[in-house]
This record gives sequence, structure tokens and C-alpha cells, in this order.
Amino acid sequence: MSQSTEQESVIRVRRALQLLGARGEVRALDDSARTAKEAAVALGIDVGQIANSLIFLADGEPVLVMASGGHRVDTMSLAMALDVDHVDKADADQVRKATGFAIGGVAPVGHPEPLRTIVDIALSRYDEVWAAAGHPHYVFPTTYDELLRITAGEAAEIGG
Repeated sequence: MSQSTEQESVIRVRRALQLLGARGEVRALDDSARTAKEAAVALGIDVGQIANSLIFLADGEPVLVMASGGHRVDTMSLAMALDVDHVDKADADQVRKATGFAIGGVAPVGHPEPLRTIVDIALSRYDEVWAAAGHPHYVFPTTYDELLRITAGEAAEIGG
């Protein structure tokens, strides 16, 4: 991805956050936050406070899952929460098509089209959570309640 595309993706997230009335400011990190562990280390927080933006295909339709970095998504629990028969993790091309972002920088907002979103209840344990802001070096703080609001998400237990 070119530098100009990276910057455009972060600008898109900033604009979306402003339009949605989100309070947290996008922050650049010196090191990559491509994984929850990297992001937690860079921010000096618990890995569970990282809200991973993951794309799954639920009966073939893309779904955004905001999962706590402290655990893996249990696809059986996710299928039950979505009331679908089959859930698969999306590949890199499917992620980019659904969100406009590359894996490692997928933000919870700023997608080409609204996505059905599931927000992991485990994130509610924290006063502050952090999510990607369109690029692996950019993140923003939010709260569980704000994350539900800005994504129009549904709360569910999805961790295993």
C-alpha cells in the first residue's frame, strides 16, 4: 500500500469518527499495531483492551466482529449470535472489499457500506478500549458503549 493510500485511510477514519461524534482522537504509534499484542505493548495496556476488527463471512455475507484482543473468536458462538448456519474468516481480498482497509489496520468505521457488527461483551470489562484507525500504525481510544453506538453493533459473547 502506498503512503498516500495509507494516509487517505486514516483521514477517512478521522472523518467518520467526527461525523459519529466519537470522543477519542486518532493516535499514531511509532511501532506497528498489526496484532493485539503489538498494540497493547505500544500503548502500555492490557491486551484485552484492544478491540480487534475482524471480518467474517456469515452465510457468505461480510460481518464485522469487534473482538477483545484477550481471546479468540469462537465461530460456533458467533454463528449462534448471528443466527446463521456457517461462519468463515474472510481472506485479505474479502476484508479489503468489505471494509476498504488492509488486514492489520481495519477500523470499526469508515467502510464503503455499513456492515452488520458484533461487539464482544468482554470489551465491557474495560473503561477504555482501543481500535485500529485505518492503518497498522494508527489507533484510537473509545469505550465499549461508544463502540456499540458508532458501529450500530450488537453485543454478544463470542470469545473462546
